[in-house]
Amino acid sequence: MLEVTGLAKSYGERVALHDVAFLAAAGSTIGLLGPNGAGTSTAVSIIAGLLRPDRGSVRIHGQTIDSDTSPAKRLVGFVPQDLALYEELSARQNLRVFGALYGLRGAALASRAAAALELARLGDRAEDPVESFSGGMKRRLNIAAALLHEPMLLLLDEPTVGIDPQSRNAIFDTLAELKARGLTLVYTTHYMEEAERLCDRIVIIDHGRVLADDTLAGLYARLPVSGVLNVYLAAGADSAALDGVLRSLTAIRSLHWRAGGLSAGLTDLATGTSQLLGALQAAGVTIRHLEAERPTLESVFLELTGRSLRDA
Repeated sequence: MLEVTGLAKSYGERVALHDVAFLAAAGSTIGLLGPNGAGTSTAVSIIAGLLRPDRGSVRIHGQTIDSDTSPAKRLVGFVPQDLALYEELSARQNLRVFGALYGLRGAALASRAAAALELARLGDRAEDPVESFSGGMKRRLNIAAALLHEPMLLLLDEPTVGIDPQSRNAIFDTLAELKARGLTLVYTTHYMEEAERLCDRIVIIDHGRVLADDTLAGLYARLPVSGVLNVYLAAGADSAALDGVLRSLTAIRSLHWRAGGLSAGLTDLATGTSQLLGALQAAGVTIRHLEAERPTLESVFLELTGRSLRDA
């Protein structure tokens, strides 16, 4: 459905994108992630046809976006991070305005506006002015406006910024329904748990380059450990005496001692757990509690992009 090939974009000497490429199959959700200033917003703007690349191409359903009037642009719905709504108008009036911009009129416009309001769970507030809406309701209406022309590809640029958990879950439900209908979704976010929940593939961009393009399972496999085992020990365990023994175990990649026990990074969770517990039992150490942690997308993200804070 979406083919992004060799995108490059510079602003003077600053390179925003360098040879960015990825694919999105019909009915799939692609997560586009990156630190601040990584280039994800530039990529989304190019895909939406709002910005022209210096090099590269975007094809949607086999059609290339190569000008402001490209027919392929009508296949795209765009949900910007900044709300694009008229506060003084009602929800229905907002949708009528945006629908008219897509060339919709009369009964067709009324029908699609009503359907979009119901999908956004705003049917009972259709006649209320947007200025009376909560942040989450405005976000949902923003999505509804992008769906009026029945796009095949929906771009969502951080659609859950600054909203409550209930509204976030309502948006997730809406996106699941859209995906079930066959829409292709490109989703940018800084919330790693959202990408884990929603996305079939994750594209991680930093300094304008694609660092990874894979499924969650594939990204997890990039980590040096497959899991972390937190072990809480009874008082009196001699960490100095145990440290060398535990670090010699083949399945232990890292070991960190802390008050009350230790955390071990394991190359294989099953083998490592067996080795670690066996060594502790042989040393006569009493174990009070165990916790196993799986890898997270945040772990992969930080491994690829670094852990230092960047504002641009």
